This record gives sequence, C-alpha cells and structure tokens, in this order.
Amino acid sequence: MNKILVLLVLFISFNLSAQDSIKFDKKFVQCEDKWVVFEADSTGAYPYGFIYIDADAGLTLDYAGTFKIESGNKFISEKTEVKSSIKYRLQPNNNIVAVLPESKFAELNIEKTPDWLKHYKVGEGSVDRLYKWGYMYNGWGECEKALDYLEKAKVINPEYKGLLVELAFSYNCLKQYQKAVDVLEIALKKEPLDAYTNKELVYAETKNGNLQEAEKVCRKVFKECKDKTYNSENAYNVLQAYYLKKEIKNFNNWFQEVESYLMNDQRFKPLVEKMKKELGQ
Repeated sequence: MNKILVLLVLFISFNLSAQDSIKFDKKFVQCEDKWVVFEADSTGAYPYGFIYIDADAGLTLDYAGTFKIESGNKFISEKTEVKSSIKYRLQPNNNIVAVLPESKFAELNIEKTPDWLKHYKVGEGSVDRLYKWGYMYNGWGECEKALDYLEKAKVINPEYKGLLVELAFSYNCLKQYQKAVDVLEIALKKEPLDAYTNKELVYAETKNGNLQEAEKVCRKVFKECKDKTYNSENAYNVLQAYYLKKEIKNFNNWFQEVESYLMNDQRFKPLVEKMKKELGQ
C-alpha cells in the first residue's frame, strides 16, 4: 500500500512539474516568432514547431518534430530527420498552444531564432510591411498588436493608402472611438465618398454618442455613395444606438427613414423586429 502511495505521489508530482513547464494558454495569433507546443498525442509525445508569418501565406507553422517529458521534467526530442522542412498554414482560430520555455531550447537542440527566419524578415520596418502586418492582425481580432504596427507605419508615411481607415478599425475595436473619428475625418478629406471609411465613421460616432452626426454621415452615404455595401449596416448601427439609449421617438423616426434598408436585409430584419417588440413598437 505504501509503495502504491509513493508511486502515486511521484506520478502526480511529475505531471504537475510538466504542467508548470508548458502552459496551454495561447492562441496561434499570439505566438508570432515563437516556439510552440501542441497537446500530447496518445503516446504522450508533444508536437512542436516555430510559428511565424509568411507575407503571402499568412500564419505558418514550421514543424520541428515531437518530444516527450521524462523524469526530472527533462524534454527528450524525438525529432525525425526530413530532407525539407514541413510547413503548415494555420487558421487564426481559438486553438490553444503553449509557448515553449526558453530554458528548454538546449534540451531540444534548437535556437531561439531559427536561421531561416531571416528570409521572412526582408523589408521589416518598411511602411508596406508594417501596414500588411497591421491589416492581418486586425483581421485576426488582435487589434492591440495591429495598432502597434499601424502606428509605426503612420510615423513613416501617414498618407499610405488605406492606413488611416485601418488605424480607425483598430481604434474602434479597442473602444478608442474619438481617435477613430479623428483619423477618419482626415481620410475622408481625400476620399469623402469611400463607403468603407464612412462605415467606420458611422460606427465610431454611434459609439461616441454622437447620433445626430452619425445620421448625417448615413444620409450623405445613402445619397451620394455609389457603393451601397454598408447601407444596411450603417442604418442598423444608428438604430441600435437609439434602442440601447431607450430613445423611442428617435428610434421610430430613424426606423421610418431607413426601413427599406433594414427590412430588406435578412441579417438585420429579425434583430430590428426584436428591438421594436422590446420597445413596445
């Protein structure tokens, strides 16, 4: 009985030690230029590799092999020799990985920064690259990291095409609405009828509480923009703002004005009907 108890304690201690070394708490998009570990397979082997961004392919894993954790929390590589590296394009989903502790690099015979990575760093620091990385991170919902790239790009060339509206997207995502309004107003001086830029402005103004200004932008877009892609979304964002504020009169007036946009769009029609019901309309 004592032997079983001792073995059980050792087993628990070993597993706790392993868990302390690798914590599965990161998404793929949070691991650019990092060695990562995936959950162990049925044999207890942990796949691992290096995540980086390929300018064309996006988020990519360079697969390195597998390792097992032995007594004393020692990582033993089971790396398979291959003639060429194996790369996987990663989807920016909610899959969780662990960042490999730097203290384990020597045990796995790897360098913190693989030598081949330099080929993917060409142009690093240029406005083109900074903008592209910011655009990608915004698309992955990592707006804070995107903003870091985009603000650096703005220092180099504030007039870079598409930069200001991408900055505004980050600001809106991070609830920094006045900053979004400020850069969008600058962008609209050059392209006053750009539908996407106006869409971001309507969103920022509604979140900022400037609903009359948001209505004004909507009316301009409805009347003058050839691109009608965001008309329903714009109309809905203003209506929702009145709903949240329980301003029934303004809600009804705006609904009458934009009814055709909302009730002919199956994305928003059921949402509008629900809001009207809850407001007793």
